Amino acid sequence: MIQDKNLPAEQSVLPPMTTSRPACLDWLQMLTGICLVVFMYLHALFLASIILGPGAFNSLADFFEKYYLAQTGGPAIALVFLVHFFLAARKIPLSSREQKKFLSAAKMFRHRDTWLWMVQVVSAVVVLLLGAIHMWVVLTDLPITAEKSAARIQTGYWLVFYMLLLPMVELHVGIGWYRLGIKWGFIKSAARHRAKRAEYYLTTFFILLGLIILVRFLLLSS
Repeated sequence: MIQDKNLPAEQSVLPPMTTSRPACLDWLQMLTGICLVVFMYLHALFLASIILGPGAFNSLADFFEKYYLAQTGGPAIALVFLVHFFLAARKIPLSSREQKKFLSAAKMFRHRDTWLWMVQVVSAVVVLLLGAIHMWVVLTDLPITAEKSAARIQTGYWLVFYMLLLPMVELHVGIGWYRLGIKWGFIKSAARHRAKRAEYYLTTFFILLGLIILVRFLLLSS
């Protein structure tokens, strides 16, 4: 803080910003985050069509294929995914010294939202690695069909892979929209408790939905 010598201490002013670049990057991080939140929830609902049977799933997949939504949308989401990660990585404590300082501060403040940020960081690393593998496997084996998805889950270690990816994605997405709302003022202080409860419910719902989807694919006859 810079103190004007002609003003008392209590009227000190903040230093003027020398560049708008950090604010622009924060805005871009928010927008890419919102895009990914919306995509992940819609993606889960698309996968949930397998509950109604392979026919319903394949009909939706054929629709995406017919209008080239899979061919164009997949790479576009992958790009948004990478941009969002690199923007968020600016604030991740990478060195062991920074991580120790963060842990010390988190323990001292005992603030729930600080620990939520830590969960988001850890889940982001897992989602980056496993999510990239998932997108590569799916986008290099188009068209998407219920039979292909079932065969993948029923072989090798893919079930374990998705059992790990599922909660990491839903935790990251749920905490993500909650923290975005707090940071940018969409969620006011009076509504914070309700927003936390909504975060719990949505995250739990989509994790349970994902487990049902996995079981449905696992039991689908080839």
